Amino acid sequence: MLKFLSKVKIEFNALDPRTASCLEFLAQCNARQAKESNPACQLQVKRRTDDHPPQITVTFVNGVEEVFDATSTPAQTIRTMILEKGQFLETEQMFREAGEKWPVIIPEEELHQSFPGTKPRKAEDKKQ
Repeated sequence: MLKFLSKVKIEFNALDPRTASCLEFLAQCNARQAKESNPACQLQVKRRTDDHPPQITVTFVNGVEEVFDATSTPAQTIRTMILEKGQFLETEQMFREAGEKWPVIIPEEELHQSFPGTKPRKAEDKKQ
């Protein structure tokens, strides 16, 4: 998960009962496997003393910053969103390295073309 991020900032008040998501996400970030995936990723923890709701701010390697409300978003959902966006970034990078335009634009007429598909052959039809 961290391999797609350059910075993670977790803010919470330790006395706030809504910190479960922040603490779980912090534990995931501190896991050995996560740290090894991107040792350059900065992890900042800000322990607050006010009533500010817990939040998680992530900065992707392309500079895009996203803020999650940790009171209403489970840590696993945040992790899944990061992985999905990370796969998108990897795909974009792969196309750019290959010299292809990004984003890929599929012509409207190709979207509506029928696809003949393939039919699975029955076992007795296959050559043995």
